[in-house]
Order: sequence, then C-alpha cells, then structure tokens
Amino acid sequence: MAVIPVELAGREYSVHVGYNLLDGAARLAADFIRKPQVCVVADERAYELHGRRLESALMEVGRDVAWYLVAPGEASKSWSSLAKLTEWLLEKEVERGDHVFAFGGGVVGDLTGFASAILKRGCGFVQLPTTLLAQVDSSVGGKTAINTKMGKNLVGAFHQPSLVLADLGTLATLPVRELRAGYAEVLKYGVLGDREFFDWLGDHSAEVLSLDHAPLEHAVAVSVAAKARIVAEDERETSGRRALLNLGHTFGHALEAETGFSDRLLHGEAVALGMVMAARYSARLGMIGNDDADAVERAVSLAGLPARIGELELACDGAKLVAHMRHDKKMDAGTLPFILLDGIGKAVVKRDVALDDVAAFLDEELQFA
Repeated sequence: MAVIPVELAGREYSVHVGYNLLDGAARLAADFIRKPQVCVVADERAYELHGRRLESALMEVGRDVAWYLVAPGEASKSWSSLAKLTEWLLEKEVERGDHVFAFGGGVVGDLTGFASAILKRGCGFVQLPTTLLAQVDSSVGGKTAINTKMGKNLVGAFHQPSLVLADLGTLATLPVRELRAGYAEVLKYGVLGDREFFDWLGDHSAEVLSLDHAPLEHAVAVSVAAKARIVAEDERETSGRRALLNLGHTFGHALEAETGFSDRLLHGEAVALGMVMAARYSARLGMIGNDDADAVERAVSLAGLPARIGELELACDGAKLVAHMRHDKKMDAGTLPFILLDGIGKAVVKRDVALDDVAAFLDEELQFA
C-alpha cells in the first residue's frame, strides 16, 4: 500500500492507495467516525457491487450505516440532487464535527463534497473512490461542484476531504470503457509534467489497463503524488500552478457540453480528446513539433480512447465549441487561459490565445475522423 500525504497550509490529509482498503475502512477512518451511525452517500452501482464489504467492515466495529443512493451519471450533479442530499443529511442530524462518507466515482465525490462544504457551514467528509478517474483525480484536491444548464462545475466550493481510501480492487468491476476513461487522467500527469512517467506509461499501459497489481498501484500512486504536489503549491488555483491540472479540460468541457454531458462522451474521454487538441494546437502555434503532438495522440489511441474529434460526428462548428468555452469558470476579464505544451512534460498557461483562431483550428479538426 502507498500512502501519499497532501500537505496544505496548516493541515494535511492522506491518500491511501492499495488493495482491500474497504475491508479496513473502519480502522483506517477511525478518527473520523464518532457516532454509532455513519452516513454514506453511494453511487448505486458502487453500492450494489461493493456496499456489503464496506457495511460489514463498519458493523464489525459496532457502527451502523445510513445509505443514501445516487444515480450514476453527470445528471446527478444538479441543484435538485444537492437539495435532496442536504435535506437528508439534516434529517440524519449530521453535525459540523461529523464526517460524511462519499462512496463511488467523481459524481458522488463532487456532490457529497459540496454538500459537506455548505451543510451547517461545513462538515467533514471522507472519500472512498471506486473508479480510476476518481482515484487519481477528483477525490484528491478539494474541488467540489455541481453542474448547471450553463456548464460543468460552475457552482461549487474548495472543500478538502479528511481522508481518501483508494481501493484498487474495486476497479476490477469497472466497465472497460470507464477504466479507459479514468486512464486518460493518469496519462494527463505524464503529458503535463513528467516525461519519464509518460514514457513509462508507453511501455506499461497494457498492464495498467489489465489491472496488473504492481503496475496499477505504481500508476495510481504516481498520479496522486503529482496532483498532491500541485495542490500543495496552489490549493485554490490562485498562482496558476494548479491550472496546469486543467490540461485537456477546456477543449474537453466544450465537447461534453456539445454532447449534453451524456454517456455519448465520458468525462475521461473528453479529457483525452482535449489533450490531443491541446497538443495539436500547441504545434499549430509552433510551441512544440508535430512529433510531440503525434506522440500524445498515439498514447491516447493506444489506450483505446478517442483521439480525433471528427469521430464524434458533431453537428456543430468550431465557433459553437468556442461558445461553450466562453462559459468556462476559468474565464477572467473576458479572456480564457489555455493549458498548452512547450513539450511533453512541460505544460504552460497561455492567456493570450485568440478564440477566433481556436474556432478555425476546431473547424479543421472536425473534418478528420
């Protein structure tokens, strides 16, 4: 098992990465369980597949579980879902000193984290991520949010978990498509800041995606450690350092919006496409060579992820996608920062990108499948 500290100003929490962590959850999270009943907000599928293990672990130490089930998918990150969850937590008499457990993927983590941030002006929460995407990205760092009709993650709060337990055994029950979507976020850490890790993934991606224990634990631990370092430097994304984690997301969120935040395009698939677009646009600007852009595209394609936006057969043009980008929460004084590449492993923030040129670039990319 790997234990990665997330060191923040005046406080710290740990991310545990390994196997059979759900069975040891009561022991590992003992400091955050102070009442006979534990409130657990769970994805319906995570509950069906792994809920009994978690419940048994808690019951062995004399704790009952109050379950609140959430439907899978981005549609659950809504105002109505948030209202229902907070009312339920109030009915369960959750206090500021209590911790709510989030059990599932990124949707449950985001929804539970945001509800915990606003409930009685803030209570604690523990992340139990069961998807690869959540384990390497959304469960770490304290970004919590819901979606609105104007876009993704536009209403939320920074609210750090008190503990993260990433049980790699839960990944064996993930559909292959979701596993690959999560791998996009693993690959992101190599592309944005670690050429050595990018090259290692090139040699070991098949093993990681086959869930071989040692390569999988290494990939997840390296990814979490990379995010922990960046979050420690820039917890609330004020210096620009944390913005690098958005590599692929500006393009990707626009694609998600155009596909209605639906299963037509999973978040990780959108990030994968967004990374390719960022690399290809960086090459268009002369920041990197076409060989580096091609290497990013090959890495995405090798993982079985979509690598060309033309594959989506969208009924829109580049201007429509840019219009989605204008609703991005990172817009500042009318400009939108882009995360581009000075090389593989060298992501940078560019604040002078002409959106008209981005639209023209996307028009070209939409033609190729």
